[in-house]
Amino acid sequence: MTGRLGTVLVTVLIALYSSSAFAQSSRLRVPVSVDTLPNGLTLIVHEDHSVPTVAVNVWFHVGSGDEKPGRTGFAHLFEHLMFMGSEHAPYPNFDRLLEAAGASNNGTTDNDRTSYYEWGPSNAASLMLWLEADRMGWLLPTMDSAKLDAQREVVKNERRQGVENQPYGLAEDILSPALYPATHPYSWPVIGSMADLSAASLDDVKNFFRQYYAPNNAVVVVAGAVNTDSVQRTVRQLFADIPRGPAISRPAPSPFTVRDTVIVAEDQVQLPRLYLAWHGVRQYHADDAALDVAQYLLSGARNARLTGALVYQQEIANDIRASNDAKKLDGDFNIVATARPGKTLNDVRAAIERELARLAADGPTPRELEQARNAIESSFLNRLEFVNAKAEQLNQYYYATGNPDHFEQDLERHRTVNAMDVKRVVATYLTGPRVTLSIVPKGKRELAATRETAQ
Repeated sequence: MTGRLGTVLVTVLIALYSSSAFAQSSRLRVPVSVDTLPNGLTLIVHEDHSVPTVAVNVWFHVGSGDEKPGRTGFAHLFEHLMFMGSEHAPYPNFDRLLEAAGASNNGTTDNDRTSYYEWGPSNAASLMLWLEADRMGWLLPTMDSAKLDAQREVVKNERRQGVENQPYGLAEDILSPALYPATHPYSWPVIGSMADLSAASLDDVKNFFRQYYAPNNAVVVVAGAVNTDSVQRTVRQLFADIPRGPAISRPAPSPFTVRDTVIVAEDQVQLPRLYLAWHGVRQYHADDAALDVAQYLLSGARNARLTGALVYQQEIANDIRASNDAKKLDGDFNIVATARPGKTLNDVRAAIERELARLAADGPTPRELEQARNAIESSFLNRLEFVNAKAEQLNQYYYATGNPDHFEQDLERHRTVNAMDVKRVVATYLTGPRVTLSIVPKGKRELAATRETAQ
């Protein structure tokens, strides 16, 4: 829908949503029980009987940020190894048993944690917990060189497909070490390097497991149509005999200042792409929510500042995306844009800088700010319709804040962002030193961006 009628409809919907009883008065609650076993395992249970499904979500507090230079990629490698069978559920029984029960499973790794999760009918909850307990406590007896070598090759192939042979994929290897100092735990990619994956020995991998995959470094969330007392009894029966692991020390990274850096890389691509990266803030920093709002204002909608100007009005970019990547220890803010045929990345860079300078000087309009806050709230609430997403969020909140039911506080910090907050964070974080990376077609370095400022 376009034209005046569409504009009026959007205005009416925004007004109705903003004045809704939920948006103004109701407090969002996701009630939970938190239990800690003697071996240090934390159990969080959320009962939700709206549909007869359950999600089991296990976080090990280990990610690529816990690795060491020369030994990178271990956390992601274990995301694969954990599906290779354990003492009482040999490969491929983990998948087969869940599939027979009508359930599914998966895992993800990032800088700060590794997440394993299952979801399916509520009567499969005990099976899910039994499988998770077996691989937490009895994986190492079945770990051998053949399994390691097989999954090492899988991860290497994943790296080839996603980084080395993927158009623009080499940005993953370039940006992190350019933005973060070599001693910073975020200065290497989550997937690790080929050299480190090749060098990993069976003893290296087993020692990594003993250090980080212990109950005192794990949180189990069970969410869905379950009984809390029953889940607590089951978890104690299944997990209590798994011994506590060693204490883990995570020193805070030293403060640093980004140096203005310009990098040009050639790749087998048709169009040049620009990456701008700034040092941002960690999760739940006082400026994190305002940077989330700035992200939406820049590229979150068709009429966003960068999307509207560069893609639809000036027609110098095919696509553009802003992202506020706030992590547990630190964060970065990124803008990525692909130039249209016949346009250089200097054209794109200059247009981005003009829009950032305008937003930093004038801030968003009241309408823009209301749209951003409503869109963020709508997306937030939509995720809560899915028990699997709720379980993941409970785990994330617990790790980051110590309170699994942090939903209302998280929502409120975004609701209260104002125009002055946006002006301040854009001026503070997005107009200073940065990493400027141009990925251009082979032999077309003249299409790259320089570091001139907009006039």
